Amino acid sequence: MKQPASASAAAPIDVAVGILMQADGDILLAQRPPGKPYAGYWEFPGGKVEAGESILDALKREFVEELGVEILSAEPWCGVEHVYPHAHVRLHFYISRHWRGAPQSLEGQAFAWQGSVQVAPILPATIPLLEELDKRRYDTR
Repeated sequence: MKQPASASAAAPIDVAVGILMQADGDILLAQRPPGKPYAGYWEFPGGKVEAGESILDALKREFVEELGVEILSAEPWCGVEHVYPHAHVRLHFYISRHWRGAPQSLEGQAFAWQGSVQVAPILPATIPLLEELDKRRYDTR
């Protein structure tokens, strides 16, 4: 009997991830809705990159679909690969300080602006980035 391929053997799925950052350094985190893997965990919003779509275009599309927010500009920040039990993902993180609209819960997800991150649990691939992100958010040079 043939065994199913594990997530680690699968080609990584490209995911565009956005960090909305307010002038005071607060960032937006969203809670994964029921029915999705890691439901209830907090993450930065985003989603899968469609075939033929650039990462930035995917980010802009996902933010309109999930939060009703139009990203006006975003800069690439970092990339992370992570193997979850259900998927091998390649996360492309962008920071946006310029957007139009106020976030809305278009997919029934909770979201919260955070200075010092107080929500839990945090999605595992996101945890190692929080300390580096804090340096970026509060760097006054």
